[in-house]
Amino acid sequence: MSPSRPSRPIGRRMPGPATPSLERSPAAPPDGDGRKIIHVDMDAFYASVEQRDAPALRGRPVAVGGSRQRGVVAAASYEARRFGVRSAMSSMAAVRRCPDLVFVPPRFDVYKAVSGQIRAVFARYTALIEPLSLDEAYLDVTDAGGPGSATRIAEEIRAAIRAETGLTASAGVSYNKFLAKLASDHRKPDGLTVIPPGRGEAFVAALAIDRFHGVGPVTAARMRALGIATGADLRARSAEALDAAFGKAGRYYYWAARGVDHRPVKPDRPRKSSGSETTFPQDLTTEAELVAGLAPAVAAVWRHCEASGLRGRTVTLKVKYADFRQITRSRTGPDLLSSQDVLAATGRDLLRGLFPLRAGVRLIGLTVSGFETPPAAEPRQLTLSL
Repeated sequence: MSPSRPSRPIGRRMPGPATPSLERSPAAPPDGDGRKIIHVDMDAFYASVEQRDAPALRGRPVAVGGSRQRGVVAAASYEARRFGVRSAMSSMAAVRRCPDLVFVPPRFDVYKAVSGQIRAVFARYTALIEPLSLDEAYLDVTDAGGPGSATRIAEEIRAAIRAETGLTASAGVSYNKFLAKLASDHRKPDGLTVIPPGRGEAFVAALAIDRFHGVGPVTAARMRALGIATGADLRARSAEALDAAFGKAGRYYYWAARGVDHRPVKPDRPRKSSGSETTFPQDLTTEAELVAGLAPAVAAVWRHCEASGLRGRTVTLKVKYADFRQITRSRTGPDLLSSQDVLAATGRDLLRGLFPLRAGVRLIGLTVSGFETPPAAEPRQLTLSL
């Protein structure tokens, strides 16, 4: 791990929102509400835990995941990333890039326990914690007690995480969530970047478009084809032009280019979906094989539904073919899913729509979304027989 670096302020005061669902007039003045937001992101979390617990792995390129022919990289150490190894890459492709790559099986129970330690550190400063995953969270420290400076709080949090877990975290400090996340990515690993009020728009202007949270590879390619390569290029486009090119997401990009984001930090966000997927050791080619391959995902998703007491209406099937082409198919019913059998039947119907297959299938996933709490069952009136 690299040594801790001092924080580096980037600038001064500036406005507020940017979400794909944002509904505001482009003429609306940005808010200057004085919020203090920290985004904390653990550095190569899974791989760093493995290197911490196995000293022989330190300094070596490590991938968490399966090393077999059909395996997938779940996480990569920074030593492995230097060779171009990334999460979601096939194990075979990862080994071609880094022949000395060391694979270790994931230990999710350990990662979850360490995540709990990190969350306990956050809770010393604020109750407004919005976890995004086991290794990432937003904190609103606007009204936090103790050290008044958000930068000082971020420094203390990083120091406590290092002392109590032996791991490093990067953090971003700013006045909204969008900028805080950009800041935490800016000096990874083990970095702390501050974007003060007044400097958000300038910071965003210099970024490559694919650095924007919410702009994936496909959208970035579309933007570059339109001559949008940086935040400054994006800011030069009108809201109407972006709406026409990108639909509802256009308004998000309009505000993001201005460093504006009004979203609050939402503690313990309710989970809106649950999914599971399986990569198979051999390609599946028949309907019977696909139905059998779907069964573990159905069982895993329904376990979450039962444990949470939630039900959804939308079922989404994900299929990755042997040539790595990926498709999804969804179905939304009028009623909440009532049982595992109904979920399985919906999944089977979606699978049948794929035939005849264009190629063998290497991965099947299933997701239920649109979670709601089902209404209580109507009490049945008992009749008394005489």
